[in-house]
Amino acid sequence: MGETSGPEIYSIAAHRGFADALVAGLIPRYSQTDAGLARLTLLVPSSRAARTLSEAFVRHSGEAGLLMPRMVTVGDLDLDEALGNLLDPLGASDIPPAVEPTQRWLEIAQLIEAEQAEEGLAPLPGLARLRLARDIARAMDRLLVEDVSPDALTGEAVLDQLGNLSGHWKKSLRRFARVEARWRERLAELGRVDAATRRNMLFDRAALKWRTDPPSQPIVAAGVTSASPALARMLRVIADLPNGAVILPDLDLSMNEDAWDELGRAGAAPEPGGEVFGKKDALTHPQYHLKLLLQRMGIARAEVRPWHRKGEAAAPPARSHAISSLFLPPQASQSWIDLEPDKRRLSGVRLMTTATSAEEAQAIAMLVREALEQPTRRIAVITADRALALRVTQQLERWNIVADDTAGRPLSLTPAGRMIGLLAGLASGGLEPAALIAALAHPLVQRDIEGARSQWLSALRAFEYDLRGPSPAPGYEPLRAVADKAKVRDWWDGVERVLTPLLAPLFADEPEIALADAIDTLTIAAEALAGDAVWAREDGRALSAMIEDLRLHARGRDTAIAPADLAGVLRDCMDEVSVRPPYGGHPRVSIYGLLESRMARADLIICGGLNEGSWPQAPGADPMLAPAILRALGVPGAEFRIGLSAHDLAGAMGAPEVVLSRAQRDSEGPTLASRFWLRVEALLGEKLAAEHRESTIPLIMPLLDRDPVPASEPEPYPRPEPKPSSEQRQVKISATALDRLLGDPYQFYAREILGLKRLDPLAADPFADPALRGTLVHDILDAWHKARIDHPNLALVPFAEKMLTEKQVHPLFWGLWRPRICAALERFEEWVNEDAKQGREVIATEVWGEMMFEGVRVGGKPDRIDRLADGTLAIVDYKTGKPPSKQEVSKGYRLQLGVLGLIASEGVFDKDGAAISGDATKFEFWSLRKVAGEFGERNEPVKLSDRQSGLLPEDFLHEHERYLREAITKYIKGDAPFIAKENPDYPGFTDYDQLMRLDEWQLAQASDDAGPDA
Repeated sequence: MGETSGPEIYSIAAHRGFADALVAGLIPRYSQTDAGLARLTLLVPSSRAARTLSEAFVRHSGEAGLLMPRMVTVGDLDLDEALGNLLDPLGASDIPPAVEPTQRWLEIAQLIEAEQAEEGLAPLPGLARLRLARDIARAMDRLLVEDVSPDALTGEAVLDQLGNLSGHWKKSLRRFARVEARWRERLAELGRVDAATRRNMLFDRAALKWRTDPPSQPIVAAGVTSASPALARMLRVIADLPNGAVILPDLDLSMNEDAWDELGRAGAAPEPGGEVFGKKDALTHPQYHLKLLLQRMGIARAEVRPWHRKGEAAAPPARSHAISSLFLPPQASQSWIDLEPDKRRLSGVRLMTTATSAEEAQAIAMLVREALEQPTRRIAVITADRALALRVTQQLERWNIVADDTAGRPLSLTPAGRMIGLLAGLASGGLEPAALIAALAHPLVQRDIEGARSQWLSALRAFEYDLRGPSPAPGYEPLRAVADKAKVRDWWDGVERVLTPLLAPLFADEPEIALADAIDTLTIAAEALAGDAVWAREDGRALSAMIEDLRLHARGRDTAIAPADLAGVLRDCMDEVSVRPPYGGHPRVSIYGLLESRMARADLIICGGLNEGSWPQAPGADPMLAPAILRALGVPGAEFRIGLSAHDLAGAMGAPEVVLSRAQRDSEGPTLASRFWLRVEALLGEKLAAEHRESTIPLIMPLLDRDPVPASEPEPYPRPEPKPSSEQRQVKISATALDRLLGDPYQFYAREILGLKRLDPLAADPFADPALRGTLVHDILDAWHKARIDHPNLALVPFAEKMLTEKQVHPLFWGLWRPRICAALERFEEWVNEDAKQGREVIATEVWGEMMFEGVRVGGKPDRIDRLADGTLAIVDYKTGKPPSKQEVSKGYRLQLGVLGLIASEGVFDKDGAAISGDATKFEFWSLRKVAGEFGERNEPVKLSDRQSGLLPEDFLHEHERYLREAITKYIKGDAPFIAKENPDYPGFTDYDQLMRLDEWQLAQASDDAGPDA
């Protein structure tokens, strides 16, 4: 390095490219000795940084090859990094070993339980207790990293703040302090220390050894920006070593002293009664954490020297000056007013705005695809938004570009994690249909058994088809009935054998289960369904390691949870594990998270998702310690992380070519531009910002999936008028389909000839679906009438409430619809009893009947058939809403009752093998709707007085016979086309509107009707 006295500490400017510039300076210095670079020890912040530097060494050496230096990872525990074991041989045998993280988490949960019991409080549920233990462990680590003594919690600085805290924070602080004290006693019993404490002790031991006995081999700390006190002390020793150096990324050496001072005290000793981190400290500034590091190292910024080497992907030096101006603190930003246009310009930086996050991903993929046309050019996409990163990788696949997201995915979102999560969900929530089908249809199930997967899916599809609709009652018996109906009982018996041990604690209503035993059962079930596939690949290996670790420590602690908490506990554990892809992606395309992007450099860097909440991410408050307490303890607040993300952006903007991208909307609604984005626009000004806009890609995007020059104007989609053959027309007509055939023939064609029917959703909710609500009411009345055969005095309302309870209707349905249904059913029961006194008898419900009419089979199922006192029949139809009006019936829009009357007269209804037929003389709608302040209405769809409209009673069946003959002559026996929406006034269903492409041809038809001047 340099020959001047003082600490060897350098800064690599953002425009030079940290990794390549570092390597370009290290190789000439250390490759001249006998052992070359192998004698050099590099301290780097993370394993990803070590990989980035390794790639830089390989690029620099080309085909010559070289011996790599030894790299030691010394990351911050807040970033899930650990001290590399290469420092252990420093003679640190007297330093106690670190306690295992999972053991620590579970033991803290036990201490919380003991604390609750000692205070006379009810024990916390298992999931809440474990989550609280995780929060307490993180708060402990935060204090340990900052070298805060546990005794500081009862110190004068903290006590002075108690009067300013709310009751919630006081209670939280008290609980944290008591649990932390119990944990220190437990550590003493174990003879172990926290991992953060051990790391600090190793740092201090290394600093002491190197200070008293400097090593002969060179030691360089590169890219380490963590400002933890113990690490800062060791870095200072390294900077003072004869063969040592500390190299910082992008410390702004050009910022004037006034702006530097405006950042705040940054950990400097406070004035009496003051705080280490004052409210005026600029924690969100990208240089703040570097100033804090220098302060703790005892080094002035003037002692830091610039690194004069540069990497292959270096940008012009003016870029660093522009970045410095961009991130000036508030008071210093007033200098923008006097900046000349050439000083404002960010040459090589473009701004790209898209309408949605999906379009943003497509635009970023197009930028990558375009850049790859230039050989040797490297491209990096950096974003904190994992959903955006996933979309970009998927968009790149259309060009067979495999881009690995090096930030990885949470284990819970990988195939193996999803498999375990779905099974845990069944163990916690029971056999809920959607969850059950999702678990059984998982891609890993029966994957590795030849031919078994297709057979499994065939049985599953048949089972799922019959399971659709309202949720079945709890337990296995209703599902066995579904399997019998679908003719897959053998398949279901095998599924039941796998799931029974898993769901046994839930069905037995056990208050708590041993977590280790639950995990054992869960893994057995997973292996029974998926075999070894669940443990294969990188996600399976990560899952196996996590489960073994959790099972080992849970069994040793006798940890117990409620069965309903199992899914939540495992999901929390899996969310802590990040699964990164293996090698094998495109060599010139990388997708990084913010942490992974540090030190990385490319010729084109695309910074995506520059919205508030994404970049920077919203700072999460510590759930245990109030901000005022953290300041009193000398711990930076949550806003400190915003400064780190700002520094990540500043480093990325040092690339030769940069695109900053954001979307105006995401899946949740409109977005807010990142504060960093707004600063870029403010620095550039309106005119320059317009010049920096990315304009080409947004223009190309609409043409990506279509012919830019169509051969001819596309013809408008015509109104569907299918004309099936005479053989295809030979179908039966149901009582409910006649009005559909006359009002909207296309619906009849789609349903009866094509056989297309709407699928009910799994676990369908009657509250949201009127058709299911009607089915539910029909089932209640049908079951009640059948039960009254043996129990004539059976009350309807209690019977209905019992059925609703068994069917497990939605709570909203129970609260809002049950009262009105029961009120209407109470009136129904009164009417049935009153009619019985007049000689009217219910003789059948829900029975199928048929007749042959003009050579066509016509059938239907009435809700109820009554025998009147004169021997004739009454046909009753139940409605949950408004019944058809007399006018609708007379116009042929509601013909069901009339067709059923014709079947009664001309055909026969089959009730358990006995025929029911006769003249139908009365037709009624019984509705649940509210009329005149009461629920329940019964009316007849015929004209009963001169003041009413509609069909006369004597003409009712004759008119329906005419409609039926017209439909058969025209459509079934004739060749008329099945025109879509032939009668626009017909109030039919909308199930087939998408199939007939209603919006397309109606819009074209409306334009034609309006004329050319419309």
